[in-house]
Amino acid sequence: MDVSAIASMATEMSQARTTEALQVAVLKKALDIQAQGALQLIEAASQVIPSNPPHLGNAVDTVA
Repeated sequence: MDVSAIASMATEMSQARTTEALQVAVLKKALDIQAQGALQLIEAASQVIPSNPPHLGNAVDTVA
């Protein structure tokens, strides 16, 4: 094998590792953002104040 071929292969492998590390970092950031959004939705849903009376929905009409 030629020395320049070995150097070229080493450069390509280094670039591949760098690209992979960058992709993993972007994926982690996207997952963090998605988790924050989900947490905000859960918090917003738990703060909903029901506008219906408390007795509404306690009985099921099985005849109709």
